[in-house]
Amino acid sequence: MTMLDWHAERTDLAGLRLLDQAPESEGIDLAAVRRYRLQRVREQMHKHGIGALIISDPVNIRYASGARNMQVFCSRNTPSRYLLVTETRNILFEFTGCEHLGTDFETIDEVRASSTASFVAAGFDIVTREQQWAKDMLSGIHEITGKDVTIGIERMNAGTAIALANLGARLVDAQLPIEMARCIKSSEEMKCIAASLRATEKGVAKLREAIRPGITENELWSVLHQSVIANNGDYIETRLLSSGHRTNPWFQESASKIIQANELVALDTDVVGCHGYYSDFSRTFHVGPSAPTNEQKTLYKLAYEQVQNNIAIIRPGMSFKEYSDKAWNIPQKYHKNRYYLSAHGVGMTGEYPYLYHHADYPDAGYDGIIEPGMTLCVESYIGADNGTQGVKLEEQLLVTETGTKILSQFPFETDLLA
Repeated sequence: MTMLDWHAERTDLAGLRLLDQAPESEGIDLAAVRRYRLQRVREQMHKHGIGALIISDPVNIRYASGARNMQVFCSRNTPSRYLLVTETRNILFEFTGCEHLGTDFETIDEVRASSTASFVAAGFDIVTREQQWAKDMLSGIHEITGKDVTIGIERMNAGTAIALANLGARLVDAQLPIEMARCIKSSEEMKCIAASLRATEKGVAKLREAIRPGITENELWSVLHQSVIANNGDYIETRLLSSGHRTNPWFQESASKIIQANELVALDTDVVGCHGYYSDFSRTFHVGPSAPTNEQKTLYKLAYEQVQNNIAIIRPGMSFKEYSDKAWNIPQKYHKNRYYLSAHGVGMTGEYPYLYHHADYPDAGYDGIIEPGMTLCVESYIGADNGTQGVKLEEQLLVTETGTKILSQFPFETDLLA
């Protein structure tokens, strides 16, 4: 029996082999998912007195409409594709030649070709292009909402926002209503998240099986990429896999380093997976063939303890500050290299809220309430300052009416917990 079979047949991974072998919509009402998300956006717009949103972040376009197109490309080429949301009408301005991709969505009333107001597209005529873009956009908004309207805007060229302001537009940042919309998940969204996690777990099982002395970090990391795409996921946002001495400090990206015998291999999935939902958990493995050292087991046990302790204290109605006060205190030896967050929201990517360590709360923290329907990731990195190795662990969970439900199901390593 291979390690992949062993993982797939474990009781806590019983559904792993069945993932996404049927059509992607089977068992999930994707239209209901889209309607719920658009309703959430409009509710937040109304709450904050915003009559129109100009959305250019590809993830937020997908959240508010369901339409997906070249998400990574459009993240750095803005505004090349954008969505206008009002209380009564949604207009998708799709990338030139791609208008057909926005049809047949009940959440999109009209599809138009976009005007790319960027230097790459307009050259030295960029200011003229931005001014025309702003004039056309504002005119279109006023036709729908009237002129007395507050407009939320995000991630555009500075010139487009300046041009809108010069035309008298009343602008606010769109982040607040969108993040507050995204943070509470519906039951159908949770099915999407589960599908994304099961696909990623299948890929991590293949990666774990591929670990051996002599393979490079990049070769190993590519195993997860291949599996994610094969199982209808989208892409991986980061390249957080490292081995041996490169596991300390954290955030060293995968490289051509050759993995050696008996090292630790740590990863953070950061997968934008099935239906665009984030699958975000971290695991650390031991290469072998010898047993893990006492130091490796100590690092792993401490990281595991931190994650389990912090999951156990989360409950609906808890304030962010209360969580910070009660969260696991990192031993001084490992405090300098701590992960920058104790926990964070997660949905179609990482999102609101950020929950900070007790020591970081006075400078970085903000208060709020943990609510049912939030999905969170609880983080740990344990590695000594100037140490030679470290352990990264993370679990994804749902906040329920009565407590929490663990969503990520990939097993922890019994030999490192022994």
